[in-house]
Amino acid sequence: MTAIMIFHVRSKYTAVGRKEIVTFFYMYALIELLAIFLDSGIIPTNSNVYPWFTAVYCGLVAATYCCLLINGFVGFQFAEDGTPLSLWGLRGACLVVFGITMFVAIATFKNIAGFKYTKPLGLWIIYIIWPLICVICYVVTQLIIVIRTLDDRWPIGDILFGVGFFTVAQIVLFAFSVTICNAVKHYIDGLFFFTLCMLLSVMMVYKYWDSITKEDLEFSVGSKAAVWEVKDPLLASAAPTTAGGYGGFRGMEHDGYGDDDASNYQAPGSLVGGVSGGQYYNHGSHGYPPQGGYTN
Repeated sequence: MTAIMIFHVRSKYTAVGRKEIVTFFYMYALIELLAIFLDSGIIPTNSNVYPWFTAVYCGLVAATYCCLLINGFVGFQFAEDGTPLSLWGLRGACLVVFGITMFVAIATFKNIAGFKYTKPLGLWIIYIIWPLICVICYVVTQLIIVIRTLDDRWPIGDILFGVGFFTVAQIVLFAFSVTICNAVKHYIDGLFFFTLCMLLSVMMVYKYWDSITKEDLEFSVGSKAAVWEVKDPLLASAAPTTAGGYGGFRGMEHDGYGDDDASNYQAPGSLVGGVSGGQYYNHGSHGYPPQGGYTN
């Protein structure tokens, strides 16, 4: 599903914030890929590399929320979207947040630099409070954009659905995970429904962005070659009759115009008129067709 969203975002070549928002989806895909190894037990919890992979995961989560936060301000055009200033500013901010979070996480796991895993206050702030702040700021900025700049109010529904799925995900994970796990005999827990709700909230982010951005078809580039019809009769008479013509033009298939009665075609030769065929194609006193009709 994430790949489909990325494909559709990349296909809107002239949409505002296309490169910025696609970065968010790339980072979300990395999070889910890494979660497969951590949540399924492919990397055992007693492994020496498990804390490092977990620290990377925490860093990606914090950086992804940072990316979402910055995307919330793209619509205000403080820096023109798609420019190096906008893109590298986004990437630099995400990299800084990733580095800080990864350091705090691994320091907490290893009891170094004053951090202790018995009191993970710093990690709790980054992993719990920081995402909440980013989501609230993103929602507020998007509501401002919709209310002040758009005539359509339907995108607000996408925002509300996204907030609803995000809220349900947090409640299921932190409040009812153990209850769900015991009720289904430990086959699944709240993490399953958390992942599902988070996917739905990310889909609402895509749906919202897609609803407020429009592509300028004049400058868009499609994945298929455009087939153009020639509307000018003069151009149609000069265009080749073979399929496709020049660059996909269809010279003889024009709508709304009849065939020309008079042809401007100048032929260098013909099997009817001999080697040169000049006497039958407007050379000398003869025209085409010959005066008096054809003779045996």
